[in-house]
Amino acid sequence: MIKILSESVLLLLIFYLIYAILPTLIVRMSGRGIIKRINAPAIALTFDDGPNPEYTPLLLDLLQKYGVKASFFVVGSKVKAHPAIIKRMCQEGHTIGIHHYDHISSWILSPFRLKKQLKMTEQAISEITQEKVTFYRPPWGNFNIASRFLSKRFKVIMWSDIFGDWKVAKGKNGLLEQLLQTTEAGSVLLLHDCGETWGADSLAPSYMLKSLEIYLQENISKGTKFITLNEVTF
Repeated sequence: MIKILSESVLLLLIFYLIYAILPTLIVRMSGRGIIKRINAPAIALTFDDGPNPEYTPLLLDLLQKYGVKASFFVVGSKVKAHPAIIKRMCQEGHTIGIHHYDHISSWILSPFRLKKQLKMTEQAISEITQEKVTFYRPPWGNFNIASRFLSKRFKVIMWSDIFGDWKVAKGKNGLLEQLLQTTEAGSVLLLHDCGETWGADSLAPSYMLKSLEIYLQENISKGTKFITLNEVTF
């Protein structure tokens, strides 16, 4: 009995390795089919996991204050819950991309469920914006063996810089310093406007917003340009 269980566990681990872990490693290391940087004399600010009814409007206010356009990878179920925020994003010139209908890793999605996650989120966004959805970023940057085929009609955007801003501790200590060091043209910055996902702290976006404002103040005064993904030629 123990031997049978051990063999079953081993087979499951091998399947998981082939289906999820290896595809993610291959895609990330090779860079094939994904975009980590932009070919532009500017920086792309991107935000994951929203919209959040408290923090996303504050973020939009901040971006509007400094005349900055950004890109949002949104969760479809939250799009359905907060359509007015998505409509505002669109009206203010931000790019809106897919981040699954639920914040769930591709590692535990079958091809059928992954296809459904993409389709439902695409429809939720398009119904509000009346625009074609072009960009996709999988939660946690995870892929499975079917990801590249199922997402081939989208441009898959990863990041050049990630900051761990989903944790309050990072927001309090280190986030601002790390942001201020990120000034290279072509960078794609990943931040989060919602702290409701697994492993995140609900108050973390409040600290992100404080650091982001200082970062924008300093860089705009130096002439740094920030653009949305829709402004980039891929």
